[in-house]
Amino acid sequence: MMNISDLPSRVSDRLLQPYWDYLLFHHLPLISSPFFPVLLAFSSYVLFSIPFSILDLLGERVLLFHQYKIQPGRQPTSGMMAKSFMTALYNHIFFVLPSVIIGMFFLPAPLLPKDAPTLYEVFIDGLAVLLLFDTQYYIWHFIHHKHPQLYRWVHAIHHEYMAPFSWSTEQLSIPELMTVGFWSNLDPILFKCHPLTIWNITVFSIWMSVEDHIGYDLPWTLNHLVPFGLLGGAPAHDIHHQRPSSNYAPFFSHWDRIFGTAVPLKKKIPRL
Repeated sequence: MMNISDLPSRVSDRLLQPYWDYLLFHHLPLISSPFFPVLLAFSSYVLFSIPFSILDLLGERVLLFHQYKIQPGRQPTSGMMAKSFMTALYNHIFFVLPSVIIGMFFLPAPLLPKDAPTLYEVFIDGLAVLLLFDTQYYIWHFIHHKHPQLYRWVHAIHHEYMAPFSWSTEQLSIPELMTVGFWSNLDPILFKCHPLTIWNITVFSIWMSVEDHIGYDLPWTLNHLVPFGLLGGAPAHDIHHQRPSSNYAPFFSHWDRIFGTAVPLKKKIPRL
């Protein structure tokens, strides 16, 4: 077991070590709880969705943002937002949390290392996990769209709305949610990721997922900041909801390009 009393005096050349020591010394009960990853993931989904839901509710009253709306004729209502949020909340209360509780009886308690990861490890391991998940989901997504029964039983709930919005990010069936959750937990284990890396991946991947569903082609989103069109972003996923036989990858664009399923968004000139 780690000696927490030794943490403040430890010296390390790792830039993240002071932050990691702070978490271990001040928040060990929280970060060592098996419920922490669920709390982190769900709170990230809520916090990231709120600003864009406000934009949707304000609509044309905030033209600065509304001019970038991909489908301006399809505006989500408060009722649609509430339904998506309640679906996500229901899934977490009645399926995710019970799964964590059951796992507590069969899985060993996680051990938190004394040393923080390097920034290189956080970046490389995080990128590797995202690329693997992107591949897994592309295959899963493609199969479920090509198999009518699988689509109807498992994935159709996510396509209830042709124009996605932030809260619809986690409007998922139980089988899809558990599949995504399984990969999200397994992939970092395969790469032997540090817990701090895993938590960063969790927050960043949820941000990317919410951003994919916001329904706005904002000029400062990740798909515009990352060069060479490596990320699909909201334009690609919005097109997927309009044309479900296209843009299957959740984050990156390479698999859709390789297999000919990429469909770009037709550019429109924003109003000044």
